[in-house]
Amino acid sequence: MSKKISINVVIADRPYPMLIDPEEEEMVRKAAKQINEDIRNFKNKYEAKDKQDFLAMCSLIYAVKNAQSEKNIQLKDQSVMDEINEILKKIENTDRL
Repeated sequence: MSKKISINVVIADRPYPMLIDPEEEEMVRKAAKQINEDIRNFKNKYEAKDKQDFLAMCSLIYAVKNAQSEKNIQLKDQSVMDEINEILKKIENTDRL
């Protein structure tokens, strides 16, 4: 088990200290960078909103993407299971010959 490291990420101009596994650092920093880029894009598109609104919009977008990913995984899992069942049926039919 790796030792946790302390990092600081800034999201929407606010620092957030975190204690994470070293192998997660790059992913966490990339995620924070993506959030800040999305906030910047929202600011350019919707100038009258405050940061709380931009963070809420980011949360919604990420939640939808996560739900879509989960649905895609379930569909792929079902497809793989269907293929396995077809192969098993063929094997059973071959054994009967």
